[in-house]
Amino acid sequence: MKTSTKILSLLLAAFMILSLAACGQGEAGESTSTDQTQKTNVSVAALKGPTGMGMVKLMKNADQAITANNYSFSIESDPSLIGPKLIKGEVDIAACPLNMAAALYNKTKATDDTKDDLKLLAINTLGVLYILENGNSIKSFEDLRGKTVYATGLAATPQYAFNYILTENGLDPAKDLTIEYKAEHSELATLAAKGDAKILLLPEPFVTTVLNKNENIKQALDLTEEWERITQADGESTSFAMGALVVRADFAKENPQALEAFLSEYKESVDYVNQNQSEAAALIVNYDIVADLKLAQDAIDGSKLTFIIGSEMKETALANYEVLFNADKASVGGALPDDDFFYNS
Repeated sequence: MKTSTKILSLLLAAFMILSLAACGQGEAGESTSTDQTQKTNVSVAALKGPTGMGMVKLMKNADQAITANNYSFSIESDPSLIGPKLIKGEVDIAACPLNMAAALYNKTKATDDTKDDLKLLAINTLGVLYILENGNSIKSFEDLRGKTVYATGLAATPQYAFNYILTENGLDPAKDLTIEYKAEHSELATLAAKGDAKILLLPEPFVTTVLNKNENIKQALDLTEEWERITQADGESTSFAMGALVVRADFAKENPQALEAFLSEYKESVDYVNQNQSEAAALIVNYDIVADLKLAQDAIDGSKLTFIIGSEMKETALANYEVLFNADKASVGGALPDDDFFYNS
């Protein structure tokens, strides 16, 4: 009996050991499987208007849980609200004005704490500035000589870009024409729609707003086309860019695969918006990027949504930064960004 009991005990012990080993293997397998499918949480800030428009298909896919990462989005109307969120680590990736990206980089780089450093991921919006006219006399920038142009964007990219283009066309912005700046895009759009501003400089989607409300106003000049003409003549051939994507350097370092997945999904979103404008317009309104459906659809073409990365991004950004730096060093944070600023996958 004692021998039988001892044998039984040994068999039970062996069974328990095998069972535990099997459980351990099962748990390890499940853990490995979970690790393979686990998604990275990514916080993204987008802006109302063109800089955020290209993101809407990605936002929809995120809502349907069919994205590579778990995305949470915040929509801001004021770009100045994005900077503090990036610096505090509340946002991982953000769409913002191109010059603001450089200014934030120079600001964070000047601190001892490098965890809040930024990198430029992509250029996502080309120039969205246009000269509109109530009439039919403006065919070239030379035709602005002696005229009054109403504009927005004083001490910001619109003023610097406009002055650069005027100067390259032989016009002194301070002497050869009058430029009257208004504080808000909406204020100028209202004046133009009423016919109180005959020549004006505005960005999308306010350009489309004015064109839809006053049939006598037409688009006369495209600053992006003129920028490209000037730079091509100078042998540089770079685009006028206004919107960008930035990422916290720590996030990029710690989550390289998640970041690559984001860039891939973001590019797909931009392509979708450009190629499916009716459906994209509905999403743009749904996610409160632009308020009106017709406005959203009409503004897509003029918003010049794009996806430029790598060496072309760096070349284009630096060309734009040089113009801004020469106009006002503070516009890019006091210095041209160095190589560490540009993300390379």
